[in-house]
Amino acid sequence: MYALLILDMQVGLFHGPEKPWAGEALLDTLNTLLNSARNAGAPIFLARHVGPPGSPIEPGSPLTQLVPQLLLQGDEVVFEKTRPNAFVNTALADHLRACGVEGVVVSGMKTQYCVDSTCRAARDMGFEAVLIADGHTCSDTPALKADAIIAHHNTTLAGAFCRVLRAEDWHF
Repeated sequence: MYALLILDMQVGLFHGPEKPWAGEALLDTLNTLLNSARNAGAPIFLARHVGPPGSPIEPGSPLTQLVPQLLLQGDEVVFEKTRPNAFVNTALADHLRACGVEGVVVSGMKTQYCVDSTCRAARDMGFEAVLIADGHTCSDTPALKADAIIAHHNTTLAGAFCRVLRAEDWHF
């Protein structure tokens, strides 16, 4: 069984000053994945990245809240993380094992940080990883446009770290 893992789809990242590339299309993809996971009885986990008390992204900050455009139903496990790798200093691996999960379907934000780190770590933690090629995004940087960052990571992570599939080709 595979679990759906959605990373950092937070108000401060998604609606902040640096707009994510193809954000509306990403929301559609994530909502489709949520429905697909639910229909298959697959566990759903959502990570929220938080910082230390007093920071703009301290726990409880409005900036760390999940975007309301995600069609959540309350059957999801929402957890906080403080590192890009969603496995570090969290109970994610324990929760996945308790559900009998063999792999994670990785999606969300930001491609070059949390998505990349979590995909790379999944196998080290004993899980297979599937990266949804059209299920993650980031913003432009001074060096690269977001679509180039996404394409680079889809290519780089494929094979050695995870399978990379489009959402329409993935079935829980």
